[in-house]
Amino acid sequence: MTDPILKMNGLSKRFGGVKALKDVSFDVFPGDVLGIIGPNGSGKTTIVNCITGFIKPTSGKVFFRGKDITGRPPHKIADMGVTRTFQVMRPYYSLPAYKNLVIPLFSPRAKRTGGWRGGGNLGNRQTIAIDILEDIGFERDSYIPFKKTSTLPTGYLKRLELARCLALKPEIIICDEVFSGLSMSEIASMVPLIERLQDEGITIVMIEHRLRELFQVANRVMVLNFGEKLIEGTPLDVMADKKVKEAYFGSEEVEEVMTYA
Repeated sequence: MTDPILKMNGLSKRFGGVKALKDVSFDVFPGDVLGIIGPNGSGKTTIVNCITGFIKPTSGKVFFRGKDITGRPPHKIADMGVTRTFQVMRPYYSLPAYKNLVIPLFSPRAKRTGGWRGGGNLGNRQTIAIDILEDIGFERDSYIPFKKTSTLPTGYLKRLELARCLALKPEIIICDEVFSGLSMSEIASMVPLIERLQDEGITIVMIEHRLRELFQVANRVMVLNFGEKLIEGTPLDVMADKKVKEAYFGSEEVEEVMTYA
């Protein structure tokens, strides 16, 4: 049995009197695409924040490759290869798109690894940044990488979030609703990108409400409800579970998604 690359052991988080997470445990294995689903307020983003160091759990531990990373600063966790996107995107809006990647290409991790597809040569970071953007769907030989980030539509901003992760040559990318706000055609182009990143050895955790699209790429799904783990398994097993139907979906929606899956 392969050891988990990421392990959550009894994570709990309180915000005052509110229990956002209640003793949640799960493993992520190398090469996984793990989907985490649940209604609004179920604790999905809280888990992401606990893993990536933006908040410290009240109790429980987070392990990356067997090392306890609980409560480490976000930049230290990112330097280990655990990266994330944000549901509310956080680029440098005042900079051109490509310069959002030049900044992480100066990081210690990028210098050690050579960056995405890098061989240790970071001499021309602007060229590498543009190559990464083109690799994740910015039109080749276009002016778009040079446009001010604040002028880009949501589809490009979502890709820019992924590109900033790739600049660090990550082992894990945690995607917080990467399909949110996209048109159907934009989502259709994002799905093969996620599949390609998995094929290239990146482990992916996806927090997502777009279940149809998530089930195209996820090999396992975990369901949260009121901060507690309901079930974990294959998409079909999860959707067939009575607790999931009662707690999350409503009979008509779950039947529609199951038919698609």
